[in-house]
Order: sequence, then structure tokens, then C-alpha cells
Amino acid sequence: MGAARPRPPAPRSHAVSVAVADAHALIWYAVGPARKLGRRAQTMFADADKGRASIYVPTIALLEISESARRGRVALAGGFGRWAERLFTNRQFMTIDLTLSIVLAAESLSGIPERADRLIAATALHLDCPLITQDPDIARVAAIRTIW
Repeated sequence: MGAARPRPPAPRSHAVSVAVADAHALIWYAVGPARKLGRRAQTMFADADKGRASIYVPTIALLEISESARRGRVALAGGFGRWAERLFTNRQFMTIDLTLSIVLAAESLSGIPERADRLIAATALHLDCPLITQDPDIARVAAIRTIW
């Protein structure tokens, strides 16, 4: 008889997961209406709130939210700066800056018509993470895994 095989580790009941969030998902998470988020997106944000998941926030998504607030399309309590400070007090939310690698990855995503969306999707590709989005242009791209 051969040596006993090592047993695989027991599954963790609260596995930590990682994703990238797009601007609309962040807005609906932060200021509502939460019902606009899909069930899996709601779960991902709730897990981040409980420390069981991490969410990367591309700086380009922050720029989109800032512009929306400035134009009055979204109301953020205390303005964009205070909203962003509150969001990032939860260490499960992390910014990710635009890099050359992300810009190069975006070149392969020509099926996504909006530049900011291409860069956000490229961020998810670069990090090998799913993207929290309901954007149909992004969801149609086979290389992008989405959560909604």
C-alpha cells in the first residue's frame, strides 16, 4: 500500500473574493437605489462591507462619478470628496490607477464603444478579476467575466 494522500483543506465558509467595480455599480451601492444592483452584485458589496471580499475601484470610475456629481446627475452626501473618503475608510475598497498595461489591454476591447468602459474592463482583465457591471456592451465581450 502506498502512502496516504494528504487531505485537501476543508472549504472555507467565507472565501474572500476580489472584483473590480464600474461607476454605475458603485453609485447604486453607495447612494441607491440598491434594487438596481443584481443579486450577485449586492452580495459582493455586502461581502466587502463584512470584510469577506475586496473591490478594486479604477480611478477612471472615480472620475466618472465625480463628473456625474458635478453635473448634478448623482447626489453624493457632502460632495464627491467626502463620499470617496467614506468609501475608502473601508479597506476592502482599493483604488487602482490607470497604467500602461491597462491601456494596452484596452486595445483588445474594441467591442466596448465607450473609452472609460474599455479602460474599466481592461482593469478587470489586467487584475484577472470579474467586473461588477450590468453594462451590456461589456457583458458581450467574452474575455470579461461579469458579476451582476
